[in-house]
Amino acid sequence: MRRLLILALSIPLLAACGGSAGAKKPGTNQTGKNETVHLVVYSTPQAVMEKLIAQFRKTPTGSGVSFTQSYGSSGSQARAVVAGQPADVAFLSTGLDIDSIADAGLAPKSWTDQPHGGIAADSVVAFAVRPGNPKNIHSWADLVKPGVEVVTPDPFSSGSAKWNALAAYGAQRKLGKSDAAAQAYVKDLFGHVISQDSSGSNAMSTFLSGRGDVLLTYESEAYAAHEAGSDLDLVIPPQTMLIELPMVATNDAPDAAKAFIAYAHTPESQKVFAENGYRPVDESVLQQPALATWRQRYSNEGKTVFPISDPLFGGWTKANRVWFAPDTGRMTAIEQAVGGPTS
Repeated sequence: MRRLLILALSIPLLAACGGSAGAKKPGTNQTGKNETVHLVVYSTPQAVMEKLIAQFRKTPTGSGVSFTQSYGSSGSQARAVVAGQPADVAFLSTGLDIDSIADAGLAPKSWTDQPHGGIAADSVVAFAVRPGNPKNIHSWADLVKPGVEVVTPDPFSSGSAKWNALAAYGAQRKLGKSDAAAQAYVKDLFGHVISQDSSGSNAMSTFLSGRGDVLLTYESEAYAAHEAGSDLDLVIPPQTMLIELPMVATNDAPDAAKAFIAYAHTPESQKVFAENGYRPVDESVLQQPALATWRQRYSNEGKTVFPISDPLFGGWTKANRVWFAPDTGRMTAIEQAVGGPTS
């Protein structure tokens, strides 16, 4: 029987709710237009996006709207948009990737001024481990014990991997270690990494194929894997990083794209996010009785959860320069030392 354990507790997952339909003219939305929205999305949230699309199309605003969907590693998706890939809505795994689209003049540079800072949902960095957690992996220190094999994506293509590397460093600093000692830990950790795939979803596939003892992943991705029938356990370490997932319309996006983003922030959609492993930015929805189990799962009681805005990082622009610059970044030096990818 497949299962998902959270800190040694088995908790059943809940099914996503359906949307409500309003009065509408068949074939068009309430503006009378038939519009196509091009979604460009990071690699892992396809299942929840399809649920949101289905519900949106039942609303007066979404009736008659069609969607194209593209999924891939966040950095690669951002570069594709800059290179000309059609995109009306970018739902990517880091603000850094949205910034690169904005810097190319394709999205507003003020995107963080939008409700919830332009963020549609959150997650945290988590450990996916083998059923029963045979290596007794509960903390960051356990990842660097002799014989432990780690899977994480490539930080030069994957937003997920960037979160993982920064979370590893930040956790050590929150434990009281110096900057030098925390960097040394990240180097030690990547010395245990046996596979660095191009995206979070590919890394999950590698782990599910039997490689490694632990996968550094989004909490939400572990829930999605379980929902798809995979057998794994989930550990949220005592110190972890808040993953903020931005959803932004491009400058030339049709009205339907902006309406879809607005819909993604409604209580109805935030409930769908919550039921599918994503922490809602509208936390009030977690007070609904139907989400009581999820409210327990998302509790940060007894944990230290830190965002990219923490002074340890200073936001994505600074963090990217310090950690992921191709020639001078800390990860470049670390990957060179352990024989990993550097571009």
